[in-house]
Amino acid sequence: MRIEVVHAEGESSIVESDDPITISEVLSRLDIASSTVLAVLGETIVPHTSTINDDIEIELIVVSSGG
Repeated sequence: MRIEVVHAEGESSIVESDDPITISEVLSRLDIASSTVLAVLGETIVPHTSTINDDIEIELIVVSSGG
């Protein structure tokens, strides 16, 4: 399957997998710390534990914190 990951800057990356894969595993392959982004599918924020079984496009939104 083919997972297109769209970053906040408008750039995109492709991750391919022959087996089901979690969003956390996709982020790991892209060297993105899961604590720094939200994964969005359509208009829904999805947990990083979600398993991907088909070709999809997910958008990453950078999470800012501080005070």
